[in-house]
Amino acid sequence: MGLFNRKKEEEPQVDPQLSELGRNYAIAKRHGDRRAMSRIVRTVEREYGLADADWASFKDGQDIYDAIPPGYAKPRRGHRR
Repeated sequence: MGLFNRKKEEEPQVDPQLSELGRNYAIAKRHGDRRAMSRIVRTVEREYGLADADWASFKDGQDIYDAIPPGYAKPRRGHRR
């Protein structure tokens, strides 16, 4: 009785260009480049609009890059040893 007929939830389609822009945004954020972050967000808003699927692809690209741990420790400002 419907054991195998369950509908599977479709995964949202990921736009590779928006995912790449999200990755670039995460890189700029990690390096503290506010100018690049602003430029990337303006590009996304201008070219793709504000659809939820577009922002989901953008966020997916960010999450993929944020999952990678940094290769170096951030220097501690004013920390004496």
